[in-house]
Amino acid sequence: MQSIENSGTIVQKNVEDHLRSRYIDLLSNTLTMALWNAADGHTTPRLALKRLGPEAREDGRDWPALAHTMIGRARLKSLRSCVERVLADNVPGDFIETGVWRGGACIFMRGMLDAHGIRDRRVWVADSFQGLPRPDRKKYPADAGDLLYRFKQLAISRSQVEENFRRYGLLDDQVVFLEGYFRDTLPTAPIEQLAIVRLDGDMYESTMDGLTNLYSKLSVGGYLIVDDYGLSRCRRAVDEFRATNGISERIETIDWTGAYWRKTATR
Repeated sequence: MQSIENSGTIVQKNVEDHLRSRYIDLLSNTLTMALWNAADGHTTPRLALKRLGPEAREDGRDWPALAHTMIGRARLKSLRSCVERVLADNVPGDFIETGVWRGGACIFMRGMLDAHGIRDRRVWVADSFQGLPRPDRKKYPADAGDLLYRFKQLAISRSQVEENFRRYGLLDDQVVFLEGYFRDTLPTAPIEQLAIVRLDGDMYESTMDGLTNLYSKLSVGGYLIVDDYGLSRCRRAVDEFRATNGISERIETIDWTGAYWRKTATR
């Protein structure tokens, strides 16, 4: 028969686990504005008056006017599973996202570390904070014709992202900003080891920069997540990198564009 003391410990742990889960649920719903579907619209001017249905936020098929992330609840749920797995398995390393927009996915990862009482991991926030680079068509033909660099809606300043972290009470020394284009910042970033790499660069160049500079730092058991695998240019970068480096881990799809795999071998 369990002692009263042991029973009390189990009850306390169950309560802590429940509260942690509820906090993470609330954080996800707040970042996506899932609690206020009728209040959010599209950040693109010509669609600004169009209200979003729950399916748009679930799949992340929009550029929301107010939400702090555009990746949708399905990809946030998958990210949560990846983070919880590396924490449960003690996979060493920090977390990074390359291409953060308003910072929502990074805020979510930092919130999860906070919820689990983790103090020895950092979240790296990598972005130019001035939008996407103009395509280098000669060096990266796959990006030819890409016009995302023209969209000011994608150019969210570092100060705004910092303010978004601050609003959630999550801006601290466990959050590290890497400001600049990936080709300039990632090769020399003082990152030793990673457990989560989340790529959201929308372009062949940006995706390849992330893979080339970060995959070798990803621990065995860590996750490589690609937000834009549904885009042909990003898929091409991923497939070419995997083929060149003999990566055979199965790619798991999340929704219409998100995908990931878990690293099982040192490369």
